[in-house]
Amino acid sequence: MKKMKLVMVGNGMAGVRTLEELVKIAPDLYDITVFGAEPHPNYNRILLSPVLAGEQTLDEIVLNPLSWYEENNIKLHLGKKVVDVDRRNRIVKAADGTEESYDRLLIATGSNPFILPVPGKDLEGVIAYRDIADTNTMIEAAQKYKHAVVIGGGLLGLEAANGLMLRGMQVTVVHIMPWLMERQLDDTAGKLLQKSLESRGLKFMIGASTQALIGDQDGGKAGRVMAVQFKDGTEVPADLVVMAAGIRPNTELAEKIGLHCNRGIVVNDTMQTITDPRIYSIGECAAHRGIAYGLVAPLFEQGKVCATHLAEFGIGRYTGSQTSTKLKVTGIDLFSAGDFMGGEGCEEIVMSDPYGGVYKKLVIKDDKLIGACMYGDTVDGSWYFKLLREGRKIADIRDKLMFGESNIGDTGHEGHNKAAAMADSDEVCGCNGVNKGAICKAIKEKGLFTLDEVRKHTKASASCGSCTGLVEQILMFTAGGDYSATPKKKAMCGCTDASHQEVRDAIREQKLLTIADTYKALNWRTPNGCSSCRPAINYYLISTWPKEAKDDPQSRFINERSHANIQKDGTYSVVPRMWGGETTAAELRRIADAVDKYKIPTVKVTGGQRIDLLGVKKEDLVNVWKDIGMPSGHAYAKALRTVKTCVGSEWCRMGTQDSTQMGKDLERAMWRMYAPHKVKFAVSGCPRNCAESGIKDVGIIGVDSGWEMYIAGNGGIKTEVAHFLVKLKTAEEVLEYTGAFCELYRQEGWYLERTVHYVNRVGLDYVKKRILDDHEGRKALWAQLQYALDGEPDPWFEFDKAQVDTRQFTPVQAV
Repeated sequence: MKKMKLVMVGNGMAGVRTLEELVKIAPDLYDITVFGAEPHPNYNRILLSPVLAGEQTLDEIVLNPLSWYEENNIKLHLGKKVVDVDRRNRIVKAADGTEESYDRLLIATGSNPFILPVPGKDLEGVIAYRDIADTNTMIEAAQKYKHAVVIGGGLLGLEAANGLMLRGMQVTVVHIMPWLMERQLDDTAGKLLQKSLESRGLKFMIGASTQALIGDQDGGKAGRVMAVQFKDGTEVPADLVVMAAGIRPNTELAEKIGLHCNRGIVVNDTMQTITDPRIYSIGECAAHRGIAYGLVAPLFEQGKVCATHLAEFGIGRYTGSQTSTKLKVTGIDLFSAGDFMGGEGCEEIVMSDPYGGVYKKLVIKDDKLIGACMYGDTVDGSWYFKLLREGRKIADIRDKLMFGESNIGDTGHEGHNKAAAMADSDEVCGCNGVNKGAICKAIKEKGLFTLDEVRKHTKASASCGSCTGLVEQILMFTAGGDYSATPKKKAMCGCTDASHQEVRDAIREQKLLTIADTYKALNWRTPNGCSSCRPAINYYLISTWPKEAKDDPQSRFINERSHANIQKDGTYSVVPRMWGGETTAAELRRIADAVDKYKIPTVKVTGGQRIDLLGVKKEDLVNVWKDIGMPSGHAYAKALRTVKTCVGSEWCRMGTQDSTQMGKDLERAMWRMYAPHKVKFAVSGCPRNCAESGIKDVGIIGVDSGWEMYIAGNGGIKTEVAHFLVKLKTAEEVLEYTGAFCELYRQEGWYLERTVHYVNRVGLDYVKKRILDDHEGRKALWAQLQYALDGEPDPWFEFDKAQVDTRQFTPVQAV
């Protein structure tokens, strides 16, 4: 039977999801052709913000690579904009003359950014934020310019502002409404969000109305934007202006070919256009029952319905979506759903803790939850959304409603694992409509062990990512010990199929001493590797074969090559080492003299009890180090950073042990230690724990009879309390056990894996077996660390031995 021809205009997330569903249920019905105006395969637009912030690459956000189109026999026209459709003869026409005939046409042209109609909107440096090209433009601008203005305080505007700030620009967000994200948050949550973002360095102009964009004048012609002017006459400097003031359905093609449009291309419940039954439309360009949806979850629901009708099954109707918003705005959790603003006849339950950064508001009407708005703590968002959609009466749980699902009755499960308490029918991923049962079934039947595998097979957590934590819980709950103890191999990077552990094993077993030898032995795909594998292999070589494998400085990150922390304005910070946090008048004088001499703008005491000199010019680094005359604090390296101490028994009336001296002994013994990731120690003189030893990679706490040792704590984004390891009597034992644990981590940890993740991976019992039970093995590990550190140079002073290329500190002279 001759195949029908399906042409899709648009190559975005909603359209390609429709094709994915279609080829699953009717793989042989159509010859499929896709026109994409961009020169890229389908990618996740939701993740453009992490690309802008430098957290992900463009390759990492591609959803359907070119190989997917080939495997499914889909003809793909990239970089070709469709400009006309001959509906009578059923021919699609692109701007470059390409033509394709169709039996069915699917229009998925998405939306266009709204550009404020103000003078200067066409100046160079004024852009929208919708696609990869816009993202690349912002990244390039951040390398050249200083001031950015983002117009629009919605999600997209805030993500753009955050990314530009992380790229080193000074960013002002202009928002005409009274508070940020007014469509997703109420005024209280919006103002909490603003306060938090201001503390991170963003500036805001709330209620400001943009009047004009002012450009520099070049020969009488307006050139690049240089300022934003407001209706009250004030101005702010702007080398880059990002318009993030909303979107409009892209109906240009549809209107041209005579399809009925009203707030989008009008479609019925089967996603057919009401004008032409051969033409379907989905996504942000479509208007269903008067609504054009902008969130990915309803668009994917539309795609599933559309696919069944294109497949001629004649089943399924799209009746609209009740939407929720669960977002991570620059690391801050937000959730809203339903009518969270309330109104006449509504009751509100509110919990507000501005100091703790937590706010919850539940709106109830007629004994039902009709809306929720949450800031800071959104763990129960999906449960509230379930109550809202089901419309169940809440009188029996009203007194506990605010405190979440885990406090409602007996779940029948131990602990508070949300995954264990969920029913199989409960939705986990709203974007893709995936419930717990589907995820569990895939894990069991396909033997899945990693988050990436679950994403690949179920799509859960593959879109906005807000359900990632819950998916991981389900994975751990379903796979059990297999998840943590025997995870399926994950390739080190795209250059190889080998895992981190396989690379480590090969280096040890084959005594590989250079990066080139390693690439050759493991059949690396890319001759020179990449920015992910080169630093990792360099570390594995020098940690496995100290004094034999040669360090390659060019395979280290920029901070480790320049031996200082680069700051967002291109200057550097210098953190000299102070043994155990203790210093002298002479050291302080040298620091003060260097600050004056080199006009260093900021001097700050760090959380690790050190002094940080911020704003040092690169060409001054070598002389600053020389004049200060103190060892490197390695604040820039994957190494031992600090050993935080309290004053201990020497001064404190509560102190039971001399924590300062113990801290200095630990630091002097291990300060040159490179590791898979940064390492922090702390020593407290008594159980009151003023040095915060309970959240460090190694924490030592003084007690009446000696010392308690804790390992694998973390005080970062997600605080992890350290595990108690052993009680020790002497300072010598503290050094030996700490050194042995660090060397075990150095030898077995994967590059960029913190101690908390290493211990979680191998298990605390394994560490105890190696450190506590194996007396000779522990002493051997301690001896191996001492051997590796013996003679290790200070990069601030022993340039030749540390292979520091001092030419990098010499400014390039203009010709």
